[in-house]
Amino acid sequence: MKKKFKCEIDCANCAAKVTDAIKKIEGVTDASVNFMTQKFKLEADDDRFDEILQEAIKVGRKIEPDFSVEV
Repeated sequence: MKKKFKCEIDCANCAAKVTDAIKKIEGVTDASVNFMTQKFKLEADDDRFDEILQEAIKVGRKIEPDFSVEV
């Protein structure tokens, strides 16, 4: 399943770090956090998508405390 979300992130470097960390989560096929458009795209296993999304948000906040996603 692939979904797009509106997000808030403060800098391009942070967006790159968050993207790399989210891609390492088990079940994630692809992910991207775009600072310029303030968009978060997540492609992950259908059966665990919501669980993976919550894990991705948690991982993002560890790297960038101001990272937020409109679910």
